[in-house]
Amino acid sequence: MIPVAFSNPGKFYRGNLHTHSNKSDGCLEPAEVCRRYKAEGYDFIALTDHFIGMYGYPITDTAPFRDDTFTTLLGAELHSGAMQNGELWHILAVGLPSDFQPPNAPHFLPVTDQETGPEIARRAVDAGAFVAIAHPQWSGMTLEDARSITSAHAVETYNHGCAVGCDRPDGFHTLDLLLSEGRKLNLIATDDAHFTEPDHFGAWVMVKATENTQEALLSALKQGAYYSSQGPELKTLAIENDQILIECSSVATVIIQGHGCAALAQHGHSITKATLPLHRFANSSWIRVTLIDAAGKRAWSNPIEYVA
Repeated sequence: MIPVAFSNPGKFYRGNLHTHSNKSDGCLEPAEVCRRYKAEGYDFIALTDHFIGMYGYPITDTAPFRDDTFTTLLGAELHSGAMQNGELWHILAVGLPSDFQPPNAPHFLPVTDQETGPEIARRAVDAGAFVAIAHPQWSGMTLEDARSITSAHAVETYNHGCAVGCDRPDGFHTLDLLLSEGRKLNLIATDDAHFTEPDHFGAWVMVKATENTQEALLSALKQGAYYSSQGPELKTLAIENDQILIECSSVATVIIQGHGCAALAQHGHSITKATLPLHRFANSSWIRVTLIDAAGKRAWSNPIEYVA
């Protein structure tokens, strides 16, 4: 069995799915944000300004900054309703239509008669967006909160801005618990760049698509035809005869994770191929792969359904 990221036709395109400009609380003009990502070798970005009243509910138009080698996806970070800690939801929505109806969210504090987080997430999915539960650790999100979002495609499991700004980058615990409850979710790594601190060019997705267009990229994201990285390349991955076969750029560690404490690691020098047995995952319905290079940079596969 070969996951769609490695079996689908096309090539990998590098992109960031969580970015802010001065249309909300970032410090750069949208044109400059796009210029910098293109200059750093990215193939696409989604500019996802805060969709909230105090900023005029922006879905920032980045179409003028596209060209033959660089594209943009329209999107926003949606806010509505309160989580259990009393703070507003943060829902990442990529591929929103420009006329997406604003919620009643005048500022970053909950107000009465708001849509809930689950309701606005569902509305974004229904409008055609790829939706992710944003930065669970940074938000102080409970498992009950996360369970309530039943329409998301993914969990934001690494957020570079949250790593740099408050050392709360993680969403893996949330993702793994939801996977073990039977949820079908993928993961994304992002920058959440504001350019007010060194929060940019730290993590991205590698999307397998037939062309670098909004339509092809969005379709591939929804299929899960991508992996996430801080640097290492995951070139191919397959499951055969209760083994997982991996080809990658040079790394020092390959780890397989599954339900509960199920995990297996291979350590070495300049590993580019690895074959690991899956007998430790007999009681796991899912597995995922982490690569770690000699500099400590990671890459992550999406979860893979597994039947021993």
